[in-house]
Amino acid sequence: MRLLILATFAELVVLMCDGKTVTGSFSSDIARQSGAQQVTKFLFHGVNGLVTCQIDNRTVAIDKDAKLYLFHEQAWLKLQEKIEEVNCLLKFSEAQVTISLDDVENNQTLSQFPHPQACYIVYADKYTCLEKETSMDNDNFAAETIEFKLVLLNPDVANNPLDHFSAEESGLHDFYFLLVLAYFIAACIYAQPIWQSIKKGGPMHPILKVLSIGLLLQASATVTNYMHLSRYSVDGIGAPLLGSLAELCDMISQNQMLYMLLSLCMGWTLGRMGRTQSRLLEWDSTPTSNAIAIAAVIAQGILLLWEQFEDIDHHSYHAYNSMAGLLLIVLRVCLALLLTSRLYQIITMERSVLKRDFYIRFAKGCILWLLCHPVFVAASAVFAEYQREKIIVIAVILCQSVSMVILYRLFLSRSLYWEVSSLSSVTLPLTMSSGHRSHYKS
Repeated sequence: MRLLILATFAELVVLMCDGKTVTGSFSSDIARQSGAQQVTKFLFHGVNGLVTCQIDNRTVAIDKDAKLYLFHEQAWLKLQEKIEEVNCLLKFSEAQVTISLDDVENNQTLSQFPHPQACYIVYADKYTCLEKETSMDNDNFAAETIEFKLVLLNPDVANNPLDHFSAEESGLHDFYFLLVLAYFIAACIYAQPIWQSIKKGGPMHPILKVLSIGLLLQASATVTNYMHLSRYSVDGIGAPLLGSLAELCDMISQNQMLYMLLSLCMGWTLGRMGRTQSRLLEWDSTPTSNAIAIAAVIAQGILLLWEQFEDIDHHSYHAYNSMAGLLLIVLRVCLALLLTSRLYQIITMERSVLKRDFYIRFAKGCILWLLCHPVFVAASAVFAEYQREKIIVIAVILCQSVSMVILYRLFLSRSLYWEVSSLSSVTLPLTMSSGHRSHYKS
């Protein structure tokens, strides 16, 4: 378990916000070297979007003929692919919106986007399209930078441009609020019974403890995400450290659950022939099952970490538009197939109806946990591109929460049945012989 924690702790990555109050400085030199200084990307809902740019030096901006250009995402990426072939001046004529920075505060209302549209915002001035060999040293204004604050807004429910969330993020704040509320209500109702079950000990004790820790981590990720998005809705910046903490908690929970599911399932299968009535089967793992579980956890951890480095704009590891994300989906499908085959072997060989029912329910919880991500990635293809990641995030979180509920009900019911049934030692998995039962009596 220490290896699991150490491997997961290495996954802490500070994510960059994709939304939208952006501060920095416009540089003629950077714009000239790159053909334009790319500032940010934002997905406008449609009509009544607003771009506000505040600058600190109006005189320099006017002398440089400084401008912001808004390009549709597809148009900008196409221009970047052919940057050597496209005439620099003609490139900017293809911008959907041009904003002249001729005042301290420059506002531009967007009304020409009938549908949600991702836009790249880039900076350029009169020096941007100069030949590389031409020197700017003799121009007093050329080397001066312009400090700026850029605010990008979408219309809110009242159609006023006050919403900092881009179209692919809209609704996530409300979703996390409802999830926090659900966790709070569930904690008020079930926290004490679960804690009492854990305190009593018994053969289900380690599994209930792991499930509870995983659930607490998921709840922590939900609360910190909600706090981050609440602040984000006010200033367009949020609290990136809270967002990173949420990702860390979720990743640890993912790895912990994967370790538990794999080690249990593989342990039951690999250790099946060596069982005896006197053996305590609290966590029926073997060196081989532990090795498989740890290897899978490390592989998943590496892919999660790789995905964060490869695509830092998204808000969650649930994104799939990178090589690491695709490999993560492949890994989960393979693990789901492995667990299904192992559990199928146990179910077909098991004669006890109670045990078969136990393993079938356990299989449902495992498969739901592992396959919800790949299934919803595939299903999201029927939705608009800006809706896909949001749908995947919401659906995966809900499905994994349902999976936890299934596993909780399963192990809690078997734990209670073990306490009152004299037949439990010979009919239920993860139990102990009657000779050892008194060890756990309270």
